[in-house]
Amino acid sequence: MTQDELVDLLHAHEWRDVEFKEARRGVPKSAYETVAAFANTEGGHLVFGVRETEGDVEVVGVADVDKVQGEFLNALRQSRKISAVVSVKEELHRLGESDLLVFYIPEAPRSQKPVYLNEDIRRAYVRSGGSDVRCSTVERNRFLVDAAVERYDAQPVECDMTTAFDDDSIHWYRAVYQAQPENRSQTNLSDLQFLAEMGLLTGHGDNRLPTRASILLFGTNPVLRQILPRPVVDCQRFRRVRDEAHTGERWFDRLVLEDNLIRTWRALIDDWYPRFAEHPFRLDPETMQRDDTPPDYEAFRESMVNLIVHQDYADQSRKGLIRRYADQTVFWNPGDAFADADLLEPGAKDVRNPRIVFAFRHIGLGENAGWGLQEVFRNWQRLGHVPPRIGNDKRHKSFELVLASEELMSEAQRAFQQGLGASLTAEQARTFALACREDEITLSQIELVAGVSGAAATTLAEQMIAQSLFRPAGPRRYALSRHLRDQASSLGDGDSVTPAHGQPSERGLVTDQPPAPQGGLVTPVVLNLTEHQKNIILICDVPRTRAELMERTGLNHRAYFGRKHLDPLVRAGLIRMTRPDKPHHPHQAYVVTEAGLAFLRSATK
Repeated sequence: MTQDELVDLLHAHEWRDVEFKEARRGVPKSAYETVAAFANTEGGHLVFGVRETEGDVEVVGVADVDKVQGEFLNALRQSRKISAVVSVKEELHRLGESDLLVFYIPEAPRSQKPVYLNEDIRRAYVRSGGSDVRCSTVERNRFLVDAAVERYDAQPVECDMTTAFDDDSIHWYRAVYQAQPENRSQTNLSDLQFLAEMGLLTGHGDNRLPTRASILLFGTNPVLRQILPRPVVDCQRFRRVRDEAHTGERWFDRLVLEDNLIRTWRALIDDWYPRFAEHPFRLDPETMQRDDTPPDYEAFRESMVNLIVHQDYADQSRKGLIRRYADQTVFWNPGDAFADADLLEPGAKDVRNPRIVFAFRHIGLGENAGWGLQEVFRNWQRLGHVPPRIGNDKRHKSFELVLASEELMSEAQRAFQQGLGASLTAEQARTFALACREDEITLSQIELVAGVSGAAATTLAEQMIAQSLFRPAGPRRYALSRHLRDQASSLGDGDSVTPAHGQPSERGLVTDQPPAPQGGLVTPVVLNLTEHQKNIILICDVPRTRAELMERTGLNHRAYFGRKHLDPLVRAGLIRMTRPDKPHHPHQAYVVTEAGLAFLRSATK
């Protein structure tokens, strides 16, 4: 870690990956809770030598570095103190006259979770916002299921083999399977022999039993209900955009799928998706054959496959969801992705349900790596949309994929880039537009959004750094340069923007906003706010941190929450920062203004 990176860390909010402790002469007990929480979630930095007093962060330094460091690292090597060996990376930094100890706590391997303290599994913690939260019984059990050596979909099911399988599902699957050029050698097998060859039965001869994967894929409903007493997918359609529908509008169209995975897949692709798919009329200029494949077919196909094959089917309390809004489609899964690496990078990845993934891949659905996200990104990129948003939530063990029908190169983004004074190629322009939307972007994202690969993506990133547009943010990661960050945060989705050299625009925050009232007089005005923004104003009756606001509104994408919902309210004067002179203060909070109260009064009349 460089000195600049350390300073950035100290200016950051305490959040999922940053925690400060004073620890001048000893290690506080709460530091070990933070270690367990980081190890169980996504890792993070623990900084010793920083005091927090009434919301202010003060660098006080570690008085006895050797003692504190030794005490901390020795404790982490004791199995009676912590259940797993945590490979901590420590660094000593000198800031002014103070010594700071910075420890990076990596995420623990899946097989070691939950990490807990003092030989008591009830003392397992996860990171939630800027706090360490003790795991509930349900959360601990999810960790234990994921940590098992034998995958859930490989476990045997005690049932009558003669009534276990739906013949129509198997016959449909075998017909599609045999149509694949590489799969034409098993035509003479019985259905049970075929399932055994596919690795979907366990045992030998008369002692064979179905695996959970075989029942999930092909099971009859009575047998399926024994292991999955919930729907596979709940599909809902809304007429309004997500921000407006999320807080109250009831779906107008719904399809609940409770059959096996093969029947579920057929219903999704034959019934659900055609309800809203665009069917253009095109002729191939050479063959003159009609092609009416929907332009977004690949993205939706792979997204629906991912939702089916990567669910946590051991979780009986939650179901898969597809929510189609006017502006985006959300695919939500119970169960986070097992893969530790960037999901967009090529190569095989660890998956939750390898037998289910294998079965779908052998009928041409899903990439060899087990995830079709690269195809989703490529298809969405060809359509000119903003890249899909991926939320792999290890705190709540869930996965979300969002396909937003929004232009990446909007008029606002083009105007912003024109004001930079830099000459960007089309590939650089798209990459810059993506960086404006995210805290950080990976090299894999650059490859997909720019349509380049390998060394070309690295070269593109280096060119952006050379033009002072990007800065390195870690291995294979980049972020917008600091001097551009605030300007980019004012970009409203689809709205006008303030060029670097121009005057502030009156659009992009709220519509029809009059000038600020003079002389302290507050005049109620009618503003075009999202439902989330209205909710934020309501709950800011007392100061609320960003973490609290995100928790209360049910949103978890930090950069998007700030850009789309929170920052526009601050700029519009409806809420204010409690520490406006320190916008990045770790205890920054937001509270409603008189103008905000006036808006609430006018809205309720």
